[in-house]
Amino acid sequence: MNTRPAVGLSAWRFVTTFGVISLLADIVYEGARSITGPLLASLGATAVVVGVVTGVGEAAALLLRVVSGPLTDRTGRFWTWAIAGYFLTVITVPLLGVVGVLWAAAALVIAERVGKAVRSPAKDTLLSHATAVTGRGRGFAVHEAMDQIGAFAGPLAVAAMLVVFGGDYGPTLGLLAIPGIGVLVLLGWLRARVPEPARYETVSAPEVKPVVVQSFLRSLPRSFWAYSSFSAATMVGFTTFGVLSFHQVSEGIVAVAVVPVIYAAAMAADAVAALVTGWAYDRIGAVVLGALPVLAALVPVLAFTDRIALVVAGAVVWGAAVGIQESTLRAVVADLVEPARRATAYGVYAAVIGVAAAVGGALTGFLYSVSVMLLIAVVLTVQVAAMATLPLVRRQTR
Repeated sequence: MNTRPAVGLSAWRFVTTFGVISLLADIVYEGARSITGPLLASLGATAVVVGVVTGVGEAAALLLRVVSGPLTDRTGRFWTWAIAGYFLTVITVPLLGVVGVLWAAAALVIAERVGKAVRSPAKDTLLSHATAVTGRGRGFAVHEAMDQIGAFAGPLAVAAMLVVFGGDYGPTLGLLAIPGIGVLVLLGWLRARVPEPARYETVSAPEVKPVVVQSFLRSLPRSFWAYSSFSAATMVGFTTFGVLSFHQVSEGIVAVAVVPVIYAAAMAADAVAALVTGWAYDRIGAVVLGALPVLAALVPVLAFTDRIALVVAGAVVWGAAVGIQESTLRAVVADLVEPARRATAYGVYAAVIGVAAAVGGALTGFLYSVSVMLLIAVVLTVQVAAMATLPLVRRQTR
């Protein structure tokens, strides 16, 4: 297969280099996210507050892309947006360990997610060009698997440092600045080697003229909107790890230092699910997406018990669902939308499921504080409704 080395690097090497960047970045922010629930709880947060903060954080990471996506397409400065977003993330995490009040910690949790919103449409578009050569599902799956190596290593490193520093969050999160520096250095190198990743595309994308956002939205195909509706439905009934970890610690199931280890196991499941569903998507198409609502429905059934084996199993299932969300769902968007509108599509798509994530985070946090059985019933109902829309998605994505 032609990997177009004349671009500067082969398509696969571009994907894997970006995978290393994401690996290092995940050590930083996934390491921090693995202890978000206990950290906020230590500052006085309740289950509802944890659910709202983590839900709003995820919403910010997704919803704000409706702004960054079109702006990225209009300016054409994909590398600039990607680097700026990574920079915001790697500076907020060390600060999270030194603030001592709940409102500041909550603001930094959300700010870290804003960094993801800034970079993601640009990053996904850059990757989509190379995956036109490697295969959409395979390219995004390999990137996500490498990404999750960092998501696995980060929480384990945080767990170890919490033990070493006696549970002190300050030095633990402060040391995460080291891989953060590596992210910025490697990004600069990759930009110098491949300044125009769009050249990977087998068909050159037409020049994009500056237009208003409404024109971009009208240009997105009907299949894109059908697909976004399915994705949003799955997110409304999806529990955040912040609520899962709150349950693990508040119910005395595990010690705080064990939470990052459980999160690491979830990230390992994320990587496996990404590879399996990514390869399957290239072979059998959108039918593979049916696994997502099934996994999302299982999470509260397993995770909100008082048995550690089931709690861990629930976290692993949660990680597998995230793996599909972060790889295969993104690959489908690249197949539905032409290159000239792709960053906008990624931004709008993220905004749609971002609203759903905010609702899901707040809803599951609230229902957890009321009744676990009610939470399970609501999540099951939502995911059954999402599954019912899958036949339409399959027809639209053919």
